[in-house]
Amino acid sequence: MTPFTRSVYAVVAAIPSGRVTSYGAVAAILGRRPALRAGPSAPRAVGGALSAIPDELDLPWWRVINSSGRISTSPIHHTAQIQRALLEDDGVQFTETGRIDWDQYEWDPKDAELEQMLGTVDA
Repeated sequence: MTPFTRSVYAVVAAIPSGRVTSYGAVAAILGRRPALRAGPSAPRAVGGALSAIPDELDLPWWRVINSSGRISTSPIHHTAQIQRALLEDDGVQFTETGRIDWDQYEWDPKDAELEQMLGTVDA
């Protein structure tokens, strides 16, 4: 597993129940460390890492959605219905158009929390 992938998993593991973040936000968090920058395709790289989570890891992958506040999953791995059900179990509500309210549910970790989270990963 690459340092980038380990770091994606560390960030996703820290997202609390009832909160969500975007692929781009995870990439931006990782971009604070030069060794973990993945360039302009970083949100896609985050999505790629999440689509390859090993079975033995228990990560809340469903708490990462696209930047428009919608679910975007691959039917190969997880369906949108599964992700929505898991988010609703977390207490996240959707609008009639299938979006979440970023102002209400966005996870915004503090700098100290980020340092602690990424400090657990050898980059």
